Formats: sequence, C-alpha cells, structure tokens
Amino acid sequence: MKPDDVRPVATLWQLALAQDRLFCTVYRKEGGLQLRLESPSAVIMSEPFELQPRMMARTQALRESLKRRGWREFTA
Repeated sequence: MKPDDVRPVATLWQLALAQDRLFCTVYRKEGGLQLRLESPSAVIMSEPFELQPRMMARTQALRESLKRRGWREFTA
C-alpha cells in the first residue's frame, strides 16, 4: 500500500437534509483505519479509528445528534 493510498472499508451511515448529504465512512490507510465525516464534495472531519465499542458509540452519538437537528437517514 502506498503512503497516500486510502481505501473505503465501510459506510456506517448516511444522512440527508434537503439537498445536503453526509456520509460517515471508515477508510483503510497505511497507518490503520481512519474515520471520515464527509459530504460529496469535502471531508468535514477525519480522525484515526479503531473498531472499539467507544468509537462505535461516538459515531452513533454524532448520528443521533444530527438527526435531532433535522437530518434524516437515506440510502443511495
């Protein structure tokens, strides 16, 4: 794997608000896994990710927080 080679592993969830879309996706990169919150045009947040219960709980808490603000589940 090249140092700049990043590959998607899984999309944990997808939300929509009007025409806006957000994806919470796990990527594999040279140093391990990376979590990204991204729109179709930009990476909003990126951080190292481990398949640990606390990390999964954090992604779910973010999802629930966005849903309370009007975002809704969608499937591509």
